[in-house]
This record gives sequence, structure tokens and C-alpha cells, in this order.
Amino acid sequence: MTSSLKTAALLGLLSAVFLYFGQLLGGQGGLMTAFLFAVVMNVGSYWFSDKIVLRMYRAQEVGPGHPLYQVTAELVQRAQLPMPKVYVIPDQSPNAFATGRNPEHAAVAATEGIIRLLSRDELAGVMAHELAHVKHRDILISSVAATIAAAIMMVARLAQFASFFGGHSRSDDGEGSNPLVLLVGIFVAPLAAALIQAAISRSREFGADAGGAAIAGSPMGLASALRKIEGYSQRIPMDANPATAHMFIIKPFSVRGLFSLFSTHPPTEQRINALMGRNL
Repeated sequence: MTSSLKTAALLGLLSAVFLYFGQLLGGQGGLMTAFLFAVVMNVGSYWFSDKIVLRMYRAQEVGPGHPLYQVTAELVQRAQLPMPKVYVIPDQSPNAFATGRNPEHAAVAATEGIIRLLSRDELAGVMAHELAHVKHRDILISSVAATIAAAIMMVARLAQFASFFGGHSRSDDGEGSNPLVLLVGIFVAPLAAALIQAAISRSREFGADAGGAAIAGSPMGLASALRKIEGYSQRIPMDANPATAHMFIIKPFSVRGLFSLFSTHPPTEQRINALMGRNL
């Protein structure tokens, strides 16, 4: 299955979990409420998520005189994309991300740490990866997935809170829902949402790695950059908001063992192997 088909299937599954949970809580009325709620949240995410995340990390826009802008401008011509806004984040942990609702309104950002750490070829590999996210419209896909998952978790918490005070959902025909089914849904739906969202993000990372290598003209720079970033980010962790972790080229904090199922990024060694054409 291609990355795009896998992502579409996972998004459909995530939406199905959301709508099923809405129906479980309130029948057809709950289903419609869940659908409308998802639409409103996704519209808000589409229009405002870029401004929120750039402000969150105190990103400062840079112009043509900055090395990061110059590297990005060269790659944009190869990728045949509009020039995004370029930002530098005042943080010594090496990392980068792209944001914006579409290629015409995109922004790329990199930390001071990654600019200092990487060679020009490695930095080009990283920025090519971010531009591949822009080209593939991964920012919108990830925002939709994160918003739906967050909505499921919020509704589950509200349902759990209501159940403590004797509340329970009722279907349209007036019969109460099975309390055991509802209880299972309250705990299972958020877990399923988190797993699906993480799987979507991992799929898009592999696609952006391949796309970035194509834009840069070689996988070597990105592969070397990923290895360096992985090592240094362990020594200089980034104080990142977990809700935005999926945006970065390397997850800002380490996830191991069972919790790796919830990781928004594939293992770095797997990414490097895929870039270099090795069997995983």
C-alpha cells in the first residue's frame, strides 16, 4: 500500500472512531454533534494552527541575508514551490518543522541549534524534508488527524466526568446505552485515536524523507543530518509541547518500548535505512 493510500485509510478509520463514539454517547443526535464539532475544529486548525505554533516557539522571521533563507530559496526552485516564510527558533536543541495551510501559505522553521550543528548539505537535506511536507500537504493532513484525535480525547473526558455524576447517554428512541459498552468506549476510543494519529504521522515522515531526498538531489545530506540530530537532541532536549511533537523532523523527546506505538516518528535508524535503500 502506498503512503498516500495508507494515510487515507487511517484518516477514514480515525473519523469512523470519532463518529462511532459520538453515536455511542448520544445516538443519531450525538453522531451529528460529533460531525459538526469535527468540522468546526478542523476549520480552526486549518486557518490558525501555523500562527499559534510559530508564536508558541517564539519563532523569528528571517530574510534573504540569512543562511537558512538562502538554502531554502535554492531548494524551493528545485521543488517548484512558492517561497515559504522562513523562521528561526531561539533554541539550542537541533530540530525543524514546517507549518501552514497550503503551499501558498507555508512556513518553515529551524532552531538555532540545528543551524549551528549541521553542514550546508545536511541543512539542505533537512529543509528539503520540510518542503516535501509542504508539497505533499502533510501539514493539513497531520492537523486534521491531530484535531480529530484531540476531539475524541476531550469528549471521552467529558463523558467520563459526566458518568461520575450519574449521567449516561441515551439513544434517539429513548433507551439508555449499555453502560459497559459506554465505559469501554470512554477508555478505548482515545487509545485507538492516539494509535491511529501516530501511525498517520509515521507514514508521512517516510514520505517526506523520500521526497526531501528527491528535492535535495541526494539522500546523503538528510541521512547524515538525521543521525546527528538524533544524537544531539538526546543531550540537549527541547522543551516542546507534546501536541506539536508530530511537526518536528525528529521527535523532541525519546519514546521507547510499548510507548513507541504512540510515537509520531519512525525509529531514526529505520528512516536512514529507507533513505539509503536498505531492507528494513
